[in-house]
Amino acid sequence: MQSLATFAALLLASVLLVPFFKRAGLGTVLGYLAVGMLIGPSGLSLVRDPDNLMHTAELGVILLLFVIGLELKPSRLWALRRAVFGLGAVQLVGVSAALAVAGRYLGLSWPAATVVGIILALSSTAFVLPTLAERKELSTRHGRDAFAILLFQDLSVIPLLALIPLFGTGKSTALTHPGVGLAVLLAVVLLGRPLLDALFRHVARVNSREMFTSAALVTVLGLALLMQAGGLSMSLGAFVAGVLLADSEFRHELEAAIAPFQGLLLGLFFMAVGMATNLGLLIKQPLQILGLTAGLILVKFVVLYLLRRIFRGGATDARMLSLVLAQGGEFAFVLFDTAQSFRVLGEVQADRLTLVVALSMAAAPLLLMVGDWLSRRQEARQPPRAFDAMPAEGSEVVIAGFGRVGQVIGRLLLARGIRFTALDADAGQVDTVRRFGLKVFYGDASQLDLLHAAQLEQAKVLVLAIDEVEASLRTAELVRRHFPHVRVVARARNRFHASRLMDLGIERQIRETLPASLEMSRWTLEFLNEPPALAEQLVRRFAHHDDEVLARQQAIIHDEGQMIQSSTEARDELAQVLEEARLAFTRKGRGA
Repeated sequence: MQSLATFAALLLASVLLVPFFKRAGLGTVLGYLAVGMLIGPSGLSLVRDPDNLMHTAELGVILLLFVIGLELKPSRLWALRRAVFGLGAVQLVGVSAALAVAGRYLGLSWPAATVVGIILALSSTAFVLPTLAERKELSTRHGRDAFAILLFQDLSVIPLLALIPLFGTGKSTALTHPGVGLAVLLAVVLLGRPLLDALFRHVARVNSREMFTSAALVTVLGLALLMQAGGLSMSLGAFVAGVLLADSEFRHELEAAIAPFQGLLLGLFFMAVGMATNLGLLIKQPLQILGLTAGLILVKFVVLYLLRRIFRGGATDARMLSLVLAQGGEFAFVLFDTAQSFRVLGEVQADRLTLVVALSMAAAPLLLMVGDWLSRRQEARQPPRAFDAMPAEGSEVVIAGFGRVGQVIGRLLLARGIRFTALDADAGQVDTVRRFGLKVFYGDASQLDLLHAAQLEQAKVLVLAIDEVEASLRTAELVRRHFPHVRVVARARNRFHASRLMDLGIERQIRETLPASLEMSRWTLEFLNEPPALAEQLVRRFAHHDDEVLARQQAIIHDEGQMIQSSTEARDELAQVLEEARLAFTRKGRGA
């Protein structure tokens, strides 16, 4: 009953507090750590014995490594080999060496300093990747570099777990007989894939989601326990299980089955770490703990920045990459616990370092804010980039906006040998497209001078594919007023944008998602056993009716009340139109 009450208290505290950290941009990991500190022995003492919870919560880390293994398809790893095994290895070796030297200077033995340096060189995958995804920076240079480095770090955790006992003087394990562990690992690699495929095919025949989830958990835990029996770590077993199934047809189902358990148990793990964090050290030795935290962040930032610059990285990208990865990582909590159990580190040393990692993770969002502030200052100091000089010869087609829509059109024209002039107001987009060998000019098509410089008066067609609505409308208005002979083919983001373009006399406009939506509707009807010819006809009637409704609503687009009434009437009208089309198709089929 006490365990159930503890579990309920943890869940309630996380549900109440973690969303605040998420909304504040501090991340869920920090939220879980804070919850653990609050209700643990150093806080309100609602939970007095976090060790028992830690043993259960470590399953979250085991499941995380299984999911990481699932993502490591050989083809994907091969495609990223240079970034992962190049930049990732350089980062880990360089930062580890610097931190090891610092640890030795602070009084650690060389074995302990080496282990501590490697552990502290790891960064937080659970914080960095979701944060970069939320900031839409995974596709940037520093985002791609961060992903590659984190992937190498995650791979490094496995051998590090196996090697830590070799540095210690603690309890003996089967690692004193490495042949045992190697034999177990080799047997799992050779026999695991066919046996696991047979298991999941057998379970798939039952067609039970519960059985599939049970099989997934049994696979992870079974291989983890097998590796432990062979003297290796449970985490290694889970990781190997994931790698064995990375190319399996069941990979996506496995991820879906494991995800709820992984998320919950990983949250419990971070809460258990927060509970086990000795906040008394921060109260007793505030300057030392804060100094170690600042030193960790500073060393990681400086070394990684210098390494990235040496390997021909830009100053801005190197700075952002270094700030993104300057904190400690979640695997440090597991590794410090392992190092303590094998007497590589003493209890006080492990507690102090665990607290330093937690504080560095707490500082991570602030580091990103500093990076954003520095980037804004740098942009403010730099003069705006001048628009490119336009080509000497005019083209039949001018494409305004060379993003996802403009590029497709440009590729088709290029394949037909039709010359065009492509303009885009996003300097980063221009530079990216140019790296792929496509010619595009940096410039704002909503400025009349630039349209003249692009010799739009010689063009027959303007493809208006600008993403930003107001810039698109300004460009359309300029073209209609100053280049009335040029025909305009426009992309609209939504019905409102389309209606505004129609007000300007742009009749050849299309909402960007409409064709894909209609095609998906047709496929859906076919999968529902509608005859393909009927599905095609229904979709055409829908599109025709939608055009008619858009034309009718153009005059009332700014009156919400009338728009609601018109939309309701249009839905009823559409149902009747489609039913008439279905009946006509049925009568035609009978007549045939």
